[in-house]
Amino acid sequence: MSVLSMDVRTGAGELAPLRLTRRGRVVLFVLAVIVLGSLALWGGGAVAGGPGEPMEVRVHVVAAGETVWGYASQLAAPDEDVRDVVADLLALNGLDGATLQAGQRILLPVG
Repeated sequence: MSVLSMDVRTGAGELAPLRLTRRGRVVLFVLAVIVLGSLALWGGGAVAGGPGEPMEVRVHVVAAGETVWGYASQLAAPDEDVRDVVADLLALNGLDGATLQAGQRILLPVG
């Protein structure tokens, strides 16, 4: 039995070959191209948004009066915007806002 044909039972219970016509092959080919093209476009964004370089971090227990802005000010390079470092710290710790509680554990980059 070829790949393009298979047997099916007729109403009388006997096997009858099922053949794929040229038009049927064209339709299947077009559908395959559409599906694969969609997956390629959808997957391309995932590759472009992959994770960055690994970062060494340490766990810090927040003391009373400490703020994300204070940590960011200490960690920011001289030519780096502190607001960008604040955003990075919030993303690193999965925080929605910059409010911290005393005793809370957060991750801070080493160095």
